[in-house]
Amino acid sequence: TPWDISVIVSPRELQEQCCLSTLEETRCQSGIDAANRGGFCTLEANDACGADVFKRCCKCCSLGLQARSQGVACDQIPPLGHACGQVSAACCRETDNHLPSSSSNRREPRRPQETASTEAEAEEGGEGEGEGGEDGRRNPAQASPSEVEDRCKGDNPCSQVCTGEGRSVVCSCLSGYQLMHDGRSCEDVNECVTGNHNCSRQQWCINLDGSFRCAHSMELCEEGYSMNEQGTCVDVDECQDRSDRCSPNLICQNTPGSFLCRPRAECGPGLTLDTRGSCVDTNECVTLSQPCATGFNCINTIGSYSCHRNIISCGRGYAPSEDNARCVDIDECQTGTHRCDSEQICRNVPGSFRCDCRQGYRMDPFSKTCVDIDECRRYAGRICAQKCENSPGSYHCTCRAGFRLTEDGRNCEDVNECETSPCSQDCANVYGSFQCYCRHGYTLSQLDRTTCEDIDECSLTASTLCAYHCVNSPGSFNCVCPEEGYALSPNGRNCRDLDECALGTHNCTTTETCFNIQGGFKCLSFDCPANYRRTAQSRCERLSCQDYVECQTVPQRITYYQLSFPTNIRVPANIFRISPAPVYAGDNILLSIVEGNEGMYFSTRRLNNYTGFVYLQLPPRQPKDFLLDVEMTLIRQGTATKFIARIYVFITGPAL
Repeated sequence: TPWDISVIVSPRELQEQCCLSTLEETRCQSGIDAANRGGFCTLEANDACGADVFKRCCKCCSLGLQARSQGVACDQIPPLGHACGQVSAACCRETDNHLPSSSSNRREPRRPQETASTEAEAEEGGEGEGEGGEDGRRNPAQASPSEVEDRCKGDNPCSQVCTGEGRSVVCSCLSGYQLMHDGRSCEDVNECVTGNHNCSRQQWCINLDGSFRCAHSMELCEEGYSMNEQGTCVDVDECQDRSDRCSPNLICQNTPGSFLCRPRAECGPGLTLDTRGSCVDTNECVTLSQPCATGFNCINTIGSYSCHRNIISCGRGYAPSEDNARCVDIDECQTGTHRCDSEQICRNVPGSFRCDCRQGYRMDPFSKTCVDIDECRRYAGRICAQKCENSPGSYHCTCRAGFRLTEDGRNCEDVNECETSPCSQDCANVYGSFQCYCRHGYTLSQLDRTTCEDIDECSLTASTLCAYHCVNSPGSFNCVCPEEGYALSPNGRNCRDLDECALGTHNCTTTETCFNIQGGFKCLSFDCPANYRRTAQSRCERLSCQDYVECQTVPQRITYYQLSFPTNIRVPANIFRISPAPVYAGDNILLSIVEGNEGMYFSTRRLNNYTGFVYLQLPPRQPKDFLLDVEMTLIRQGTATKFIARIYVFITGPAL
């Protein structure tokens, strides 16, 4: 249980100064005895020797007694120093391990022989309970010493102290208690009734459980009460104890627990009693609501008042009051006796009036009329944030385009035009205006600067956007390829040729050979002329010749080739290389186009004695097909041998 030790003594003071030496034992024991008696820890005024030791030991012991009374364990008392701790612990435990004292009011336990208690009786073969002699003691032969010792430790029949004498068990009580008639229980001894106390006549004895305490009467009764000889709190008559409690003009009257000061006598008419008990005059001219009739003045007198007629003369702008007691101002504005015109405001002043102009107007010093105040010019730049417009008697503020007037009517705030969606696409608010933006593929109209118009990318840069054809779309464009023979490349701009021969989308017969060209395909058929036989898919070998001349003039081999070029091919361009295989030293060739070169688009040239080229010398303007017979004459070791390269040349549209 928490408890406060500061009300007894300072722990630091006890720890530093509460020490028990051999020379101070007597004074300390006296302090312990005083604490056990419940008295105050003070010595007589003339006994100064050893007063500090007496006071501290008394307070240390009182601390232990307070801990025991509040149910606090003795070992839980806060540390107060070694010496003080010993004293407080000894008083808390009610043991004798403190300094010996012959004057202590703690009593020794009653001797066991004073009363007797009943004991349990053991018989052979069982247990029973019975009474002994008249004094309650058992026959010593009925219980052994060990049996008595176990009886006190185990099933103790005594409420406080159990003592074994021989084979008997005797109950006794602690100091401050006495044994009851049952021989087992203990009851408190009221030392205040039995007179077994040491309180002085100036103190009251207060019985405690197992002890007593000496206290002054002021500790027992409330303020204004004292305790009589019967121990009852009775009222203290302060007026009898001190007759000068009230001033001479007042009489003291006792009340329960206090007193009152009342006046000695009542005051007469027109007089009142003040706080000091004196009779003073009452000013009826102030306290009464209407002491005199209209036209009379009130004059106060001692104990009464009188009324006198008042004759008053008032100056210009004033008139007598209704009671004719004073002059009051005439309100010319209310009576209509002023000279202000309809556009002016009449304001009453003491003894006269004033003509003022309404707000927004000023008085012209010459014409004495009200003229409008041009606030915009007078307070230029101070009353309006942007634009000011004057009006009769006032003004109003306006804002420039893109702003609006705030609630105070003076400042301007930006208008977020984008909230009304003025732009056909994207809008960005700027201070005082807005800006329209267009998404990719659109451009802002130069007419209204709010509408977004589609950009025709095809008309601007069609040659660089798409390889074949550009198709415009809203906000963008698309590249397209010819309907047949092409597909759009992954980049979305170029066209790639479809190899119908590889894809199998051609319509050539099994006897024809499919040859892919740009944007389409060709079905070719190779037949060997008479006196030739097919030795490969595109090669015909001569079978025989009749004579030497025929063997040199008739081609020994006819080989078919296929070439394809766009119309936008750059010229001159080598399109075919021809050479014998194998080549021997001394070989020499002759080249010529013997058939199919209509328009003279093609020609031949030699690179060296055994290598030649067929080249395109004129650019074709439109797609065209050619079948060229290129004759190569090989002169080897004085013998001439002819070979024909039959070349299919397909000129397609421009490269995409």
